[in-house]
Amino acid sequence: MRNVLVPLLTASFVIFYTSVFSAEATRENILGSWEGPLVIGRDNMKLAFTFTVQGEKIAAVLTSSGLGIYGMPADTVIVDGRRITIRIPRLDLEFTGVARMTKSGAVTRIDGDWFQYSEMVPVVLLPVENPSF
Repeated sequence: MRNVLVPLLTASFVIFYTSVFSAEATRENILGSWEGPLVIGRDNMKLAFTFTVQGEKIAAVLTSSGLGIYGMPADTVIVDGRRITIRIPRLDLEFTGVARMTKSGAVTRIDGDWFQYSEMVPVVLLPVENPSF
C-alpha cells in the first residue's frame, strides 16, 4: 500500500506546484502591450491591451483608434493560469483569451474572443513594444 501511496502523493505535489508556478509565469509574462486586428462586419481596426501591475493585481487598459478609445481602464482583469478575462461594462465588452506559451514558459500570443453587444469576434493578440496607432 505504501509503495503505491508515495508515488501518488509525489505526483500530486508536482502537478500542484507546476500549475502554481505556471500561473505566476503567465501573469508576469503578459505584462506589456498586446495588439491585434479587430474585424467587426466590414470594419477592420486594431486594438491593444496594455497590462501592468497595480499593487498585487494585474490591470489592463484598452486602446483602439478605430473605436476612438485611448487608454480606457478595464474594470475587471482576471488571470487564472493561462486564461485571461477582461471586462469593461461601460462598453458592454468582455474579452476572454488563452495565453499560448513556448516550452520555456514565454507567452507568444493570446488567442481570444471579443464579446460586445451580443457579438463574438475572434482576436489574436501579439506582443508589441507600444501600440502602433
